Parts: sequence; structure tokens; C-alpha cells
Amino acid sequence: MLHSALLTKILQIWMTLVKIGTMIKLFKVKEKQRELAENSNGRPPVKKQSAGELRLHKDISELNLPKTCSISFPNGKDDLMNFEVTIRPDEGYYLGGTFVFSFQISPIYPHEAPKVKCKTMVYHPNIDLEGNVCLNILREEWKPVLSINTIVYGLCHLFTEPNHEDPLNSDAAAVLRENPKTFESNVRRAMSGGYVGQNYFPRCI
Repeated sequence: MLHSALLTKILQIWMTLVKIGTMIKLFKVKEKQRELAENSNGRPPVKKQSAGELRLHKDISELNLPKTCSISFPNGKDDLMNFEVTIRPDEGYYLGGTFVFSFQISPIYPHEAPKVKCKTMVYHPNIDLEGNVCLNILREEWKPVLSINTIVYGLCHLFTEPNHEDPLNSDAAAVLRENPKTFESNVRRAMSGGYVGQNYFPRCI
């Protein structure tokens, strides 16, 4: 009797599992059919946006760039998390130059600062030859209340007020500190396409 009851219980459990498996399969089939129907209507499947993407949408919609700056999306508007900002200073040592920065945004933005690199090789105390940028708000001073607009203005400030006290390019910083006229000459030579010391800088003016 006990053996029969056990078999009955096992059979019931098995039938329940079969039903659950069937329901899961039906759900997957219906989900696939829904996606196909949306595609046939010319509507791509809806992609759930991360918190970082939602915040970035807000930042970009509220951008108030100076006239010396522009933003572009090399991968198209479907990839907002990777974009470029071009800066063309209209004053200071770097007047007339064109400098392109890449922005890579984390899915957890704004709780993590964007990764920003200078794609244009530049003779600058706060930007090294690999394009790394020394800007405090991209490092220890980053806060979630800051925005893309804040970063762009910070980058612009680097070109109008290069800082020799917190350098990534120590050679350029030393020249700026000790002989601003020589520094200005080096900047113009680099921007025009030429050597400064052992390093060749492609033309960006």
C-alpha cells in the first residue's frame, strides 16, 4: 500500500513538472512570436535601457556646449554610450587647433565617471602622449551630480589654462613653468605638425 502511494505521489510530481515545462515552452514560443510580429511591422524589439543610458539621454538633451565645441556619434545615434567631443580653442596657447576626445560611458553612470581620452596627439602638461587626461573631475573629484556638460567645460579649461602643477607630461609642464615663451613655441610647432624633442606630433591646425 505504501509502495503504491509513493508511486502515485511520484507520478503526480512528474506530471506537474511536465506541465511546468510545457508552460515555459509555450511562453518562449509566444515571446518569439511577439518579437517576430514586431519585426514584421517594422518595429525592432524593445531594448531595455540601463540606468546609465537613461541618465545619459538626459545629459545630452540638456547639453549647452560652448561655440568652440561639438559632439558626434561615430557609431550612430543607437550607441549613445560612445561618442566624441571636438574642441577648437579660440584663445590661448592652443588657438586654432582641433582636438578630439572620445567618451566611453559606463552602464552605471553617473556613479562612475566617463572614460575620456584625447585622440589627438597634443603637447600639453595635462594630457600625455597616449591621450590620458589629467582632470580632477574625472578622478577623485567626480560626483554623480556632475554631467557631460561639466566635463566638456573642464576640458575646454585645460586648453585656456594648462596647469603645470598637476602634470601628466612632466617635460611640457617644466617648460611651461620655466619658460612660457618656449612653451608657446613648442605648442605651435606641435600643432603645425613637427617634432618637439624626440616626439613627432601630427598636424592639428
